[in-house]
Amino acid sequence: MELFNVHHPLVFVFGLLGNIISTGVYFAPLPTFIEICKRKSTMGFQSLPYVVSLFSALLWLFYAFIKGGDTFLLISINTLGTFIESIYIIIFLVYATPDTKKQTMKGLTGVMVLCLAISLGTFFSFEGQTRVLVVGWICVGISVCVFAAPLTIVFQVVRTKSVEFMPLSLSCFLTLSATMWFAYGIALRDICVTVPNVLGFLLGVFQMGLYAYYRNASSILEAEKKQPKINNCKEHMINITILSNSEVHPVDSGRSSEAEDGGGGGGEVVDEKQTRGMELDTGVVVM
Repeated sequence: MELFNVHHPLVFVFGLLGNIISTGVYFAPLPTFIEICKRKSTMGFQSLPYVVSLFSALLWLFYAFIKGGDTFLLISINTLGTFIESIYIIIFLVYATPDTKKQTMKGLTGVMVLCLAISLGTFFSFEGQTRVLVVGWICVGISVCVFAAPLTIVFQVVRTKSVEFMPLSLSCFLTLSATMWFAYGIALRDICVTVPNVLGFLLGVFQMGLYAYYRNASSILEAEKKQPKINNCKEHMINITILSNSEVHPVDSGRSSEAEDGGGGGGEVVDEKQTRGMELDTGVVVM
């Protein structure tokens, strides 16, 4: 195959590295979906990034087939991407709430219809290199959307000041993948591969910087949430200590007898308020 010819060493090297790192990108959300399966809940995660990634993989697969030539590595990685993203979406649909499931199905249906329309429209409307360029620039636009899709999570991070829904591993893999595919596009002299990965690299660096900033903020917020609980525990400990140190004073029976004797032969009814006052003086003091 011409791809493995010695005249294309950089294409092969960067394409192979791009395949390896992009495989890591596709498997980066795997721990999230394992947790979804364990909890049987989507836990607030969104399906949009996976639907858009599936759309992108399908279009790049179509682009690689109609371009031909040194596109074997593009075909291999996007075939893998189509399979993995489909599995993620199926898992998401199984454990999503009815409303979320309905939204995901609408998005997925729209993506499939759009993908079919682009494929058939360009296939019958254009020929040769023109078709390749049209599909290529459509892929550029979709790839920009793929890199921009995590911005929904970025907005959530800024709003909640928590990086819970933005895994650092995914941002790192995206940045490395964009770097490798940028170099692959330069070596292959394919502007449609080169352009979107410049933006992918910049967005990846931005996400990692955001993670580093809000990771400390998340720690501070967690500490503040735990502080009231600690204070409550201290208050309970103080109350228990006071109760344990409280003394029980016995009622002086002699004084009670004297009070009864001094009240006269027929006895005297003691007022209820006075009785309560006496109990507070000689009884058990409760804090």
